[in-house]
Amino acid sequence: MRWALVKVSLAVTAMVVVAFAVPLGLVIREMARDRAFAGAEREAAAVAPALSITTDRDQLERVVASAGSGAAMAVHIPAGAGSEALELGQRRASDEDIAAVRELGRASTSTVSGGSALLQPVALSSGEIAVVEVFVPESEVTNGVGTAWAVLAAVGVALILGSVAVADRLGVRMVRPAQRLVEGAHELGEGKLGARVREEGPTELRLAAVAFNSMADQVVQLLANERELAADLSHRLRTPLTVLRLNAASLGDGPAAEQTRAAVEQLEREVDTIIRTARDAKPQTAAAGPGAGCDAAEVVRERMAFWSALAEDEGRKWRVAGADRPVRIPVARADLAAALDALLGNVFRHTPEGTAFAVDVHNGEDAVIVLVSDAGPGIPDPEAAMARGRGSGSDGSTGLGLDIVRRLAEATGGDVRIGSSVLGGTEVRVWIQLDGRERAPRRRGHRGSVRRRRVPGRLAGSFNRSRSLP
Repeated sequence: MRWALVKVSLAVTAMVVVAFAVPLGLVIREMARDRAFAGAEREAAAVAPALSITTDRDQLERVVASAGSGAAMAVHIPAGAGSEALELGQRRASDEDIAAVRELGRASTSTVSGGSALLQPVALSSGEIAVVEVFVPESEVTNGVGTAWAVLAAVGVALILGSVAVADRLGVRMVRPAQRLVEGAHELGEGKLGARVREEGPTELRLAAVAFNSMADQVVQLLANERELAADLSHRLRTPLTVLRLNAASLGDGPAAEQTRAAVEQLEREVDTIIRTARDAKPQTAAAGPGAGCDAAEVVRERMAFWSALAEDEGRKWRVAGADRPVRIPVARADLAAALDALLGNVFRHTPEGTAFAVDVHNGEDAVIVLVSDAGPGIPDPEAAMARGRGSGSDGSTGLGLDIVRRLAEATGGDVRIGSSVLGGTEVRVWIQLDGRERAPRRRGHRGSVRRRRVPGRLAGSFNRSRSLP
């Protein structure tokens, strides 16, 4: 594109220069010729008065000398009544040209050796026609023409070079953004998802850069969503895997039972591998729009009906509070069910059999709190547990379950806290904001179960009344 613009500018400027310089050069040559012959006409006119008065050689020679022409002027006087023909100076024109001027009675020019001759007729007192010849050398006809043409050529070349330089700069201004766009596309095609293009250059290229950056952001978003989906789906498989593992543990001894337990463990390891290798991405869970969502109490009752059967098999005491009345939250039903399964699955997975647990739902004016607590050993480092992918490989934890819960809460403007429960183990508090307002950032290092000052007044009372198992 750059060289194409340079070539176009070169062609256009060259045509313009030729169109103006050639006619101007011809005009300059004609002006120099007219100037030279105008001077010759003035010299001839200076001799004409003397010829009309006298034809004496001596007097005419003095007049010719005073005219300043010297050898460049000649006077041809024909023979008349009682007088002979007279020739003054060096003749250069032919007899035919001189005779033609006498016959026509007007001035003319003729080409002679070394230049041109101006033939000017002059009427004598005797009635005869004398001819004054003034020699105009070729050097006078072309005097200054070469210099003028050189100046014109220099100006034309300067114009062409200037236009080429301007076209080259304009081409660079257009080509560089296009090259960066191409380089960005290559980098993105090579898997460099951080490749972006600066928005510069002409309007069209700026718009192309904006579209490219938007496309790259969308690609990154889609890939992140895909990784999140793979990780979330893999983590949701752990719920039925937990059931299989617990059921397999109750099969007793025998080859079939051992094979079943080995198969469940292998499947669980594969799922854990998928979860660990899913790349980290920005949270993508979105809260349900206005008018959408689900009944949190209904979802809690449904999931507890599932987990209660396993709890009875393992001798675990359990309790549900606050789920007897509808509690609408701006969260999709499937997302809330997945979050509850992740929390309850962690209880069954990371606490000994017989450990009690509870699920409490607290409905406030602007928020809903879901508490999942247990009487297990607790979590020594809540911050590490909340970080994706920091789970210990020895206990099979990936850290993704709590991250699923965190993303669900933060999508509504809420958050998740891990602390100590009144049962003596871990308490996970999920704060779901009802109006979607952003909340103040939490302070690092906080390990309490609930910060009382952030619970609405009506919520705090119900919260404190249902903290222990019946």
